[in-house]
Amino acid sequence: MDEDVKRSVDYPLHSRPIIGFADEYPAGFVDPLHSHHRSQLSYSAFGTISVITESSSFMLPPHRAIWIPAGMMHEVHCRAAVSTYTLYIDPALDRQPQQCRVFEVSELVKALIFEVGGFPVGYDLEGREGRIATLLLDEIERMPSTPSEIVMPRDRRLLRVCHALIDDPADQRDIDDWANIAGMGRRTFTRLFKDQTGAGFAVWRQQVRLMAALQRLALGQPITTVAFDVGYESASAFTAMFHRAFGAPPSAYLAKSPHRPGSANGNASEHAGV
Repeated sequence: MDEDVKRSVDYPLHSRPIIGFADEYPAGFVDPLHSHHRSQLSYSAFGTISVITESSSFMLPPHRAIWIPAGMMHEVHCRAAVSTYTLYIDPALDRQPQQCRVFEVSELVKALIFEVGGFPVGYDLEGREGRIATLLLDEIERMPSTPSEIVMPRDRRLLRVCHALIDDPADQRDIDDWANIAGMGRRTFTRLFKDQTGAGFAVWRQQVRLMAALQRLALGQPITTVAFDVGYESASAFTAMFHRAFGAPPSAYLAKSPHRPGSANGNASEHAGV
C-alpha cells in the first residue's frame, strides 16, 4: 500500500470494482448532504449511524449494514462514536439494489466485509481476492432487510412536525396539537400525512420511537431508561412493541458484544465521508 495515502478519498477508487476501508467517526460527527459516484455499503461494527436521504431517514444500528446506491444524495449523523467498514462498489456490476436498505449481516457476510476491507489497492481480480469480492456481492443479495426506514413527507408543514418528533420522540402532544402546529385541520392533517408517508401518524411516530430506542440501546443505556426517554409509559410496553417490530426483545437484539475495527484489519482512514 502507498504510505502517502492517508484517507479513503485519496484512494484511486476506479482501480478495482470493490474497494473497502475501515473508518472511525467521533460523537457528534455530521457528514453534510453529498453523494458518491459508486454504490456504497457501510457496516456498523460499533455505534449507531443515521443516514438521511431526500425522502427517508434510516437508522443503522451495530452489526447491520446499509446499502446506498450510486448517486443517492445523503447525509450522515453519528450520535456517539462509530466504527464502520465501508465498501465502494462499481455501479456497473450486476444485481445492485437501486434503493437504500438496511439489512441483517450474517457471520459469513461480516467476515467477507472485513476481508475485502483489508485488500491492497491493486488486488488480483482473477485470483482469490477477486473471487471473494464476487462472493460478497452474491451474499449481500441474500441478506434480509431489517425495519429501519422512516419515510419523510414532502410538505414543509408536515416536515416541521416530523423533525420536531425526531428531535424529541417522547413528546406526548396529541394529533390535534400536531395538526395545529402544521396549520391544518385534523382531517386534512391525517389524510395528507398518510398520503405522503404511507403510514398513519400514530404508526409513523411509533417507528420514530423505535429507531430512537435503537440509538440509545447501542449506547448501553438501560431498557427502562430508554423506554421512558422515547415516550413509553413502561418498560414492559416498550419491550412488547420492540419485540413485535424486530422479532426479538431489546436485550437480545443488541446482545452481540461490540467490535471496533482497526487499521490492522483494513485500510484505516480518517473521516473520509460515509
